Amino acid sequence: MYKIKTINNISAACKKILSDKNYILGDDMEDPDIIFVRASSLLDYDFNDNLKCIVRAGIGVNTIPIEKLAEKGVVVFNTPGGNANGVKEIFLFALGMACRDIMGAMQWIQNFDTSSGDISVVMEKVKKQFVGPEYINKKIGVIGMGNVGSRVANICQHLGMDVYGYDPYLSVDAAWMISNKVTRVGSLDQLAGCDFLTIHTPLTEETRGMINKDFIDKMVDGVRILNYARQEIVVEEDMIAALNSGKVARFVTDFPTNTLIGTKNVVMTPHLGGTTYESEENCAMMAAHEAMDYIENGNINNSVNFGKASLPPRGRARLCIFHKNIPDMIAHITASVSARGINIENMVNTSLDGFSVAYTMLELGSDPDQALCDKISANDGMIRLRVIPSKK
Repeated sequence: MYKIKTINNISAACKKILSDKNYILGDDMEDPDIIFVRASSLLDYDFNDNLKCIVRAGIGVNTIPIEKLAEKGVVVFNTPGGNANGVKEIFLFALGMACRDIMGAMQWIQNFDTSSGDISVVMEKVKKQFVGPEYINKKIGVIGMGNVGSRVANICQHLGMDVYGYDPYLSVDAAWMISNKVTRVGSLDQLAGCDFLTIHTPLTEETRGMINKDFIDKMVDGVRILNYARQEIVVEEDMIAALNSGKVARFVTDFPTNTLIGTKNVVMTPHLGGTTYESEENCAMMAAHEAMDYIENGNINNSVNFGKASLPPRGRARLCIFHKNIPDMIAHITASVSARGINIENMVNTSLDGFSVAYTMLELGSDPDQALCDKISANDGMIRLRVIPSKK
């Protein structure tokens, strides 16, 4: 029986998938094999030695110590695309809020003193203070053209906007999703002439602080900026200064802070990007399938600290080995297996740039014994070994 600790409220959809399997879920689970988490920070979490994987039901993993966990042989997954449609739909709301002062207009209605007259008459005199531009024929720059950015770019194109996309790491799969009417640019500076800028890139060391004073100064006066990616991509002090000077006409963000509260021309939502029934269910279902595929088959898909490693399930025994990414490790592993007279029928090895560890999975002709596991584990470069027995 594998124990899953659920941190935050995870959609019941994952329970339906796991209910007939060898898993038990709970938010008070001790010594879990698996952790499901949404938004809570695990940076100071005391991880138990038995933990095998963590699944983030969402995209951002800046609240999870992925390097530390990689060195322990703990796989961290996320669920890319699970909430993409939800974020795309809230972007439509954000775009409207970036243009006209809809929030201010709604507040004016809520605060209207009915003793001062008929609101239907008074509003005709004041509504011009909430005026703003239309979308059509405006230029919009999209930073990040993945699951969300590609959808946003397409919908902006359908709204009659001139769309420019920037993503130096654009995947082939994402490229197929993008309208051929979207112009791809090769540098961030090529978006400086846009009337709107919308951010949909992951938070990395490269993107942290990307929208700063230097870049904002290059943009057109009165630019409108939307951030439904991550708070840290925008330098907050620089944005506030640009709003106060009028360089930025409006800033719409899904990441409110105490500093931004009260700043003029800021519209904030409380991290609602993927908060839809469907998004939460999609992410939970992906989380369940990713965890099951790893636990039962050793396959790693959508991991942020190990590369993709997948072999088709054939019911054969598998050795799942985490080790330092150094010379001779593969030779040590395969030689140890061969010395025991066991045939290696399939094999995959993977690692990610920037990480010092790797993952090797071997499909064997027969179940490994303890002596083989001890022999492989004796190497100084070994981190963790797990056996998935054959399904006889």
